[in-house]
Amino acid sequence: MRYYPVCLRIEGRRCLVVGGGAVAARKARGLIEAGAEVVVVSPELGAGLQRLHGEGRVSWVARGYREGDSQGFFLVMAATDDPAVQGLIRADASRHRSLLNVADVPEHCDFILPALVQRGSLSLAISTSGKSPALAKRLQGELGQWLGPEYALLNEVMGLIRPHVRRRGWSQPENERLFKGLIEGGILEIIVRADGPGLLDYLERGLGQTLPGELAGQLQGLLAAGSESPIVKGG
Repeated sequence: MRYYPVCLRIEGRRCLVVGGGAVAARKARGLIEAGAEVVVVSPELGAGLQRLHGEGRVSWVARGYREGDSQGFFLVMAATDDPAVQGLIRADASRHRSLLNVADVPEHCDFILPALVQRGSLSLAISTSGKSPALAKRLQGELGQWLGPEYALLNEVMGLIRPHVRRRGWSQPENERLFKGLIEGGILEIIVRADGPGLLDYLERGLGQTLPGELAGQLQGLLAAGSESPIVKGG
């Protein structure tokens, strides 16, 4: 079985987690971090979900799963090891066209969750198509050592200048060449040095124009924050 890799936008969407233990808590946290509205169905909550519920970050339905509970949810996470409950959830999710993930049972999943290496808004996903979570975890550790915090800042820099570039109305191939040139021309070294003036000079030469004052200020502010930036601390 092979999976089609995709990043889902779930901000503001209702997502259901079935189960109250550590696995359910981990899945709930991932959904919350992506902006989802999370509902948990479980007779009891473990410490992790109790904390999230106490903080008002999840809603809790204090009972076991019932037929029809998946209705109205964009995405369903089944974090229970009860085969009968898994079967009920699977049938429900299919009937109500909800995307389903069943923990540790990839053959029952519409999607599986990759191992992630995250630095701020930059994410690297590793999937073995459910065949070897141990291998995915090893690769996660190796990539985590390689992916330094400077890449998080680089991602934020590119995110700031992208709308400015697109407003110029160039063709897609022209924009691709421009962005590739900026990435490959030494910008990462400038970011590592936290050289704000150097970054502005580099970008203005690459773009062939002076940057607007507000954008220039935002870019310099990113680098001035240095290692204390929340962007760098992510992941």
